[in-house]
Amino acid sequence: MQHVIFPAGPDDAEDLARVHITSWRETYQGLLPDSYLSRMSIPVYARRFRTGLVQPGEHDATLAAADRTRLIGYASGGPSRTRRPGEAEVMTLYVLKSAQGRGVGRELLASMARVFAANGATSLMLSVLRDNIPARQFYEHLGGQAEAPRREPGPGGVTYEVSYRWADIGVLARS
Repeated sequence: MQHVIFPAGPDDAEDLARVHITSWRETYQGLLPDSYLSRMSIPVYARRFRTGLVQPGEHDATLAAADRTRLIGYASGGPSRTRRPGEAEVMTLYVLKSAQGRGVGRELLASMARVFAANGATSLMLSVLRDNIPARQFYEHLGGQAEAPRREPGPGGVTYEVSYRWADIGVLARS
């Protein structure tokens, strides 16, 4: 086994922050302002993770992926921000570049779908930056249906995001 997926806890907060910031810097260079990416702080993000893990919202989940030596990815989410009945949302899914291509992202997404389905969700959505082509191809490969890009406030100004939906969460939960 190359990696394991497990529910993250408060003691994982610093490692989650490290994966988050490293992934953002690897993924969003050229898509988001360098000044924003360079200011990201592990202690600040670790506090946010710890708070969310100690006091999660109803049906929120954070799963981590680790290889034999360290955390290599994570996913988190909960009920959809759109408040569609029965819809869950993956708010974040990041895998370190060095661990990509080994099925970690697919397993994190499938595991999140299983957690949400067990909590009663029937559909799943997530959003991605419009210009993050590798991520968009990944979600399309897994059967996500893209919606039209929309403007969103983001770091450094306006960004454009695309939502992907799986009308049947079971499609992902069974993968």
